[in-house]
Amino acid sequence: MPTLQSYIAGRWIGSEAATPLHSALTNAVIHHTHAEQIDFDEAITHARKTGVPALMQLNFQQRAQRLKALALYLLSRKEELYAISHQTGATRADSWVDIEGGTGTLFAYASMGSRELPSSNVLHEGPAMALGKNGGFAGTHILVPRGGLAVHINAFNFPIWGLLEKFAPSFLAALPCIGKPATATSYLTEALVRMMHESGLLPAGALQLVIGSTGDLLDRLGGADVVTFTGSADTAARLRANRNLIANSVPFTAEADSLNCAILAPDITPDDPEFDLFVKEVAREMTGKAGQKCTAIRRIIVPESMVDAVGTRLRERLAKVSVGDPSVEGVRMGALASREQQRDVAARVELLARGNEVLFSARDGFAPVGEGVAEGAFFAPTLLLCRDGQRNDAVHDVEAFGPVSTIISYNGIEEALALAARGKGSLVSTLVTREPAIAAYAVPIAAASHGRVLVLDREAAVDSTGHGSPLPQLKHGGPGRAGGGEELGGIRAVRHFLQRAAVQGSPTMLAAITGEYVRGAAVQESEVHPFRKYFEDLAIGDSLLTHRRTVSEADIVNFGGVSGDYFYMHFDEVAAKDTQFGQRIAHGYFVLSAAAGLFVSPAPGPVLANYGLDNLRFVAPVAIGDTIRARLTCKRKVDRNRSDDKGVGQGVVAWDVQVTNQRDELVASYDIMTLVIKRS
Repeated sequence: MPTLQSYIAGRWIGSEAATPLHSALTNAVIHHTHAEQIDFDEAITHARKTGVPALMQLNFQQRAQRLKALALYLLSRKEELYAISHQTGATRADSWVDIEGGTGTLFAYASMGSRELPSSNVLHEGPAMALGKNGGFAGTHILVPRGGLAVHINAFNFPIWGLLEKFAPSFLAALPCIGKPATATSYLTEALVRMMHESGLLPAGALQLVIGSTGDLLDRLGGADVVTFTGSADTAARLRANRNLIANSVPFTAEADSLNCAILAPDITPDDPEFDLFVKEVAREMTGKAGQKCTAIRRIIVPESMVDAVGTRLRERLAKVSVGDPSVEGVRMGALASREQQRDVAARVELLARGNEVLFSARDGFAPVGEGVAEGAFFAPTLLLCRDGQRNDAVHDVEAFGPVSTIISYNGIEEALALAARGKGSLVSTLVTREPAIAAYAVPIAAASHGRVLVLDREAAVDSTGHGSPLPQLKHGGPGRAGGGEELGGIRAVRHFLQRAAVQGSPTMLAAITGEYVRGAAVQESEVHPFRKYFEDLAIGDSLLTHRRTVSEADIVNFGGVSGDYFYMHFDEVAAKDTQFGQRIAHGYFVLSAAAGLFVSPAPGPVLANYGLDNLRFVAPVAIGDTIRARLTCKRKVDRNRSDDKGVGQGVVAWDVQVTNQRDELVASYDIMTLVIKRS
């Protein structure tokens, strides 16, 4: 059998066989880990001395482009991964979540990085704020690469998605990674990492792989490094207590298995579509990935009057689930990851069954199908019933990490929420209800002990991604037992891997540091209108102070006629006198339009389109007879490395606009986003 290898310091290590790894389907030995010891000092030095500089040669935008290209490359070879994933006991649908869910996360972070991050390695977390009366001293926050490395320790259930969902934001943050997959399914992660390096898209040192033990790796980390962990709460607690991590304040993020729940609200009856949605969601979470999901529903919290109906419907669904080798047509649930996992789940089911009823289990005709599956790690879908969840602690403390779930009865929504909280912190909960009032009451309470809350009804069901599907755009993680950490959540995850610092200085210095114009900073004015400059020729601080325009009553009347906005503040002089302004005022959107007329250069030029306004504020009223002018300043440039269908390059430019009156008072403030052509 082949021996798996670690990828350390730019080379593959491992030839001597050590621990055997078994097929989840037949228990046959399919791989071995390697016996060679890893020099973790070499791995860390390589990440810091080679990985960090190589990643820093790229900016946020360029790293986002690499992620997209990597996702496309992995998708082109996905069938190779599906073939290997089969040995983990996963069905095609299970593997889709792992493989294409993983590449989808790369695509998502490539897109978010392209939209939201600068073409530099300094992320300005503004706005800047004045810290003095005279405008010469200001402060702001920046986020910068940490200069360290990330150690990602992953669970066995998603050997591809688990690595990629952490790698994507780390890579964007210029943080080289050392990935440590769970041993049982590490052969699939090894295949993935080989592909990633074969793509030629990873800078040297960006990703290393550890097969087997982490040894003294955690003992060698420093304050610039980070550790993330996915797995059991017990292991998370042990790793978190590492003396070196504590001594050096190394950030440690845990995402632990938890006793997630689904609540059927008291307004739902068996005749409602929501009842069927509830049963379908629970059954899917029980059998998907053979129940080996950190987000799987472990506690099914239903009204006491609905217990028998829910139990009957679930038994009917589970009885139709064919278990066995996923290559056999009709099989809908595969095996657990290993025989060891099979024994662990059986032991925990025994604990859960004490004092509770077993509604469905192996005794109900369990017979895995497929050749050679007798020794496989299969486990029957198992449904239990707890009629007194207030007194039975096991259902809130013991997790069987397999196709196992327990119905728990309640009386009143308050008791349902109290039972949900007994899980001591969970990744996700689902509330199925038709009543917005119930959702409005229940969700804030549930949110205190759950990282994510799905509210499911017939309207949401059309597009719902389901209870157990973490999305790149939304936070994944939960309080308490669930680990107390956060992953994903869009660009939040990238920020987690960056270092935040407060910066103080003059506006001119802050503008130079952040790469963004800060109000009060020095500007550059020239005879060339900023809108006449190509993307490469524009500099932060290029500015235009326009001529003036006096607002007349005719302006207001004409704008009202064009827009259809006849609000009394613009047209009723008597009513306007009784307001805080004491007179009629111009439409805010007229002020915007008039300002555009002042600063726009009308002839064709490099500026292609205005595609939006950010941070718009009407600061002070503009009355009839007031005279306004605008200052347009190049605030931010983002080179997204894109071209149009004719091959002409484009960049994004944000312009700071300040509209003032005859007293130099600010009356309107906003940013304009434009596409600007590149000279080349």
